[in-house]
Amino acid sequence: MPTPLKYNKKFDELNEEEKKLLEINKKSIADFVEQSSSISDVNYATRNAHAKTYAVAEGTLWVNPNIPESLHAFFDKEKFDLIIRFSNAQPTINNAKKDIPAYGMAVQIKDENGGLLANFPLANFPLFPVNSVSTFLKLFTAINRSYMKKWSGLFPILAQAVKIIPAVLTGSFLKNMVKLMRKKNDFILSFDYHSVGAYRFGDYMIKIKLSPKSVDKNMGKNQKIKDTLKTYFQTHDFTADVLIQFCYDLKDQPINKLNVEWKNSPYVKIGELKINKGSLLNAQTCTNELLSFNPFESKTIFQPVGKIQKLRDEAYKVSVQTRRKINKLLHGKGAL
Repeated sequence: MPTPLKYNKKFDELNEEEKKLLEINKKSIADFVEQSSSISDVNYATRNAHAKTYAVAEGTLWVNPNIPESLHAFFDKEKFDLIIRFSNAQPTINNAKKDIPAYGMAVQIKDENGGLLANFPLANFPLFPVNSVSTFLKLFTAINRSYMKKWSGLFPILAQAVKIIPAVLTGSFLKNMVKLMRKKNDFILSFDYHSVGAYRFGDYMIKIKLSPKSVDKNMGKNQKIKDTLKTYFQTHDFTADVLIQFCYDLKDQPINKLNVEWKNSPYVKIGELKINKGSLLNAQTCTNELLSFNPFESKTIFQPVGKIQKLRDEAYKVSVQTRRKINKLLHGKGAL
């Protein structure tokens, strides 16, 4: 096998225009989170993306004893403790029985002392529709402002949305959109989950995939997802293969081109993620709403790579800081 490409901080660097747009975007995030309780009609401040929590569970990563010797330094134990959050990508919370099938599965990996090793926010769609940092920041800012204005003034959103059309017309993106539409009514645990962007793996760069095993895709067809998950974890164990791909060649495995799949990079099975039945935590407690799955809080050797990923660093910080400040105040008043 060829030697993987090494991480270089140049993959993450923003230009001056992008930095200015990021500051504007951060202000819109803080404003959104401050108003999020009224936007979603709940008694706490929510995240500005993946606001809706379906479930939070404790789990375990069981390391594959047959992993390549070169990976032993990263997985020097038989197992690692996990906290896992299941969510919906929408920035608001609603009580609809049917949600759009844009699901998240954020995985937090602990070390032997209970400290944080890594956070990996994963999604059930492997690609991202925007490669331009400027377009993404303008679009995200416009969406935040529209929510606060009760969707008055949609022109800024439409103006940026038009710019992303070429990025969603790639073969990879269209193929995965068709696949998602065919599975849109399937049970949340039957989807594969992906890191979308790249992450460091020591000196190298990887993408991550979780592939569930033996899950009935037809479970809970006429139930709310939160209720179905609760029922499932009361009676079932959940297991998924943990797979990674290495970046060998930027042509086949691009770092800053998130609308195409990586090719010519075989998956390596790292181990299995397992959630034992009865492992659900109370998803609506204050403690769980204060949880952060910010991948930039991970150890340096596991942090995200790429310009779009870099934006998430500042966005997460603003969102978490604002949300925690408000929710701690509410918790002190007994509102949570």
